[in-house]
Amino acid sequence: MKYFDYAASTPLDAEAAKVYVEAATKYYGNTGSLHDVGSQAKDILENCRREFAGMLGVESSGIYFTSGGSESNFLGIHALLSAKKKKGLHIISGVAEHNSIRSTLESLSTQDYEVTLLPLNKNGQIDMEALKAATKDDTVLVAIQHANSEIGTVQPVQEIASWCKENNILFHCDTVHSFAKIDLKPITKWVDSFSISSHKFYGPKGIGVAYVNPKLAWQQHYPGTSHENGFRPGTVNVPAIAAMTVAAQTCHENLPQTLEKAYQLRERFLKILEEKQDLITVYGSNGSGQIPYTIGLRLHGLEGQWVMLECNRLGFAISTGSACATGQKSASKTMVAMEVPEKIGKEFIRISFGHHTTEQDLTQLAQGLLGLIRNES
Repeated sequence: MKYFDYAASTPLDAEAAKVYVEAATKYYGNTGSLHDVGSQAKDILENCRREFAGMLGVESSGIYFTSGGSESNFLGIHALLSAKKKKGLHIISGVAEHNSIRSTLESLSTQDYEVTLLPLNKNGQIDMEALKAATKDDTVLVAIQHANSEIGTVQPVQEIASWCKENNILFHCDTVHSFAKIDLKPITKWVDSFSISSHKFYGPKGIGVAYVNPKLAWQQHYPGTSHENGFRPGTVNVPAIAAMTVAAQTCHENLPQTLEKAYQLRERFLKILEEKQDLITVYGSNGSGQIPYTIGLRLHGLEGQWVMLECNRLGFAISTGSACATGQKSASKTMVAMEVPEKIGKEFIRISFGHHTTEQDLTQLAQGLLGLIRNES
């Protein structure tokens, strides 16, 4: 099976796996224990915190380890709301945000918060004029993802952040789909909190990172919590954190080369599909507005779920959108956000590739998709 669903999850890096086993068998102490065994684990934890801070260009005191991107989004939003700069109960977010953002906001809407969800333009990006028009005097939080997980478009984070600062609004940014794919340092100083998930960049599942600006006086969401400076409860998962850090370091060090390869693979794949370009629509943007690893498209007249199953039969693992929404019969969140008609939106499929993808793999997939079009024409 040729794997083209890296946006959903990635294989565990071999070196990260070794580090996980070593940390779990040799440095198994609880970081909250005061004896030497606990101190060894604590030292590893704090070293990992400093490593992430260095890769991200932020203060280590703002780095917190969580169970993954979803928890990071949940706790990040609640931390900002506990430290909001002005009185108000209005939040702005996007229609295409991850389910962990949407569910958190839905819960807040039952607690007197008003939530405005913005659509995406034809390039899959938030329109700044729409954001400005939606802003009210009592808007206290904006939650917009850095990169879309279904079509890979990058949002104008610096513009959004500038607007937020002008209006005393805090800004949470979901960077799960962009970390280790593009350099985050240009945006980390602009946002007030952001989220990262390990299994998106060859680390273990069930571990992630949240950043909250240490200058903000946020309040504990879970009273009495002592771990991670009160950010979340539960014994700290040092082996997973160590493994995630190794995976992140590898991606960070190799980013220029892997990014160049990704652009080349994307260009090659789309070039082959030009044979049937009148029957294929590719969604997204260009240049710095697009992460090359993710390609969202539709084959005209062919339902996405059928295409996915046919690809599986042919030996290719693709998806019809975010893995968190798999099984839903409606169109993907991104298609809805872009106001694509539902029938057409159901034709959407996602191709996402990674470190182990070869040009031959993508060529075979492209030829397979062309074959499905020919057979159904």
